[in-house]
Amino acid sequence: MHYVILGAGESGVGAALLAQAKGHTVFVSDKSPIQPAYKQKLEAAGIPFEENQHTEAEILRADEVVKSPGIPEKAPIIQALRAKGTPIISEIELAGRYTQARCICITGTNGKTTTTLLTYHLLKEAGLSVGLAGNVGYSLAEQVIEDQHDYYVVELSSFQLDDTYEFQPWISVLLNITPDHLDRYGYSLESYARAKLRIMRNQDSNGYFIYNADDENIQRYFQAALRPVQQLPFSLHHRPDYHLGAYYLADAQVCVDLQPGYYNKTEQLSTAASPLIGQHNRQNMLAAVLCARLAGIEKAQIETSLASFHNADHRLQPVGDIGGARFINDSKATNVEAAWYALDGIHQPIIWIAGGTDKGNDYSTLIPLAQHKVKALICLGVDNEKLKANFGPVVPHLEETRSMTDAVQRAVGLAAPGDVVLLSPACASFDLFRNYEDRGRQFMQAVQQLIDDKTNEEANE
Repeated sequence: MHYVILGAGESGVGAALLAQAKGHTVFVSDKSPIQPAYKQKLEAAGIPFEENQHTEAEILRADEVVKSPGIPEKAPIIQALRAKGTPIISEIELAGRYTQARCICITGTNGKTTTTLLTYHLLKEAGLSVGLAGNVGYSLAEQVIEDQHDYYVVELSSFQLDDTYEFQPWISVLLNITPDHLDRYGYSLESYARAKLRIMRNQDSNGYFIYNADDENIQRYFQAALRPVQQLPFSLHHRPDYHLGAYYLADAQVCVDLQPGYYNKTEQLSTAASPLIGQHNRQNMLAAVLCARLAGIEKAQIETSLASFHNADHRLQPVGDIGGARFINDSKATNVEAAWYALDGIHQPIIWIAGGTDKGNDYSTLIPLAQHKVKALICLGVDNEKLKANFGPVVPHLEETRSMTDAVQRAVGLAAPGDVVLLSPACASFDLFRNYEDRGRQFMQAVQQLIDDKTNEEANE
């Protein structure tokens, strides 16, 4: 077979290397410049490629095309392939053909990276042979060339699921469905929900579907009765209307039942040692714990591993303490919903650093939280008028700055022992920073600098 791979990022290069390793001819085409590291991989493997263009005649020679998740259906080259009837698949679909490993696949609008990393951590700490792949930045296809793992934990976006057809996870996880990326789905929430639900459509009675019973959109679009897959819904509460796989009996006390409906199997497990903050992370933990139990990991081992988990940077990441106030970096909160989770999850008084490039934000859901929890709002952006209009009337103190160092210093001045200084911007970062990682790093550096200064002062006294 002759494969054409569209897009030469992590997933595209992984797919090219796998297709070649399985004896197929391969051509890679990217409309943008290809990063040097990926170019080196293609050159080392002797795979022909082009960059900064798509040569249509060359691409239409393909027997099958593997498409990068970033390329929309309406792109002219995709339309040309559709007109010719060329099959278009995702890197995940290709990888699935060449592995017998058990894939634990996780999707959802919010929380999928945390849940993927936590599930991987629980399996790895228990000594299982497990790979980490998908949207977290590692190609599944490239790992499948050697195929040395018994399990893969794979984060999947709706875009990666769009071009899967036969791919069959062992466990599929759906955390939530909220409106996002609707421009790719004809502005239809139903189309977006159906893309998410593709994750479990090939599963049979040997597979498991773990999903959030508290999510209205999942309830609306998932026809539970029509599916042969074993279902393990989870909830923050015990619910009489569901046979739940996992739920909370108390704040940090989880009840797990791997055979819902057969009440002799329930066990209790504590999440008290976990460093994760907020209601959404309590949901993420339920999903990860269910995956770990299905993989045969014992309760005591899970409890120990929950304590040693470190989340990805910039997601409700504890940074340090100054004068008894805790500093938390949630720079990844680039939208209102993510900031809501952060404000909702913190129970101490908050000095909130927010602002940046507004994406047409509606702040109304944040106003009650700000009113009850926020002592001061430090606006960090070029244009803060909308933040001031929304929150000025409800927070006791509001000020503006255009420098992260300045914002952190002012926060230290405003914070009392026991307070939390929270960077959770609810906005994109491009007005003052390169990206959300740059914004988060600058926050962490500014906090660390003040901690170091304080330590040096005390040492010199």
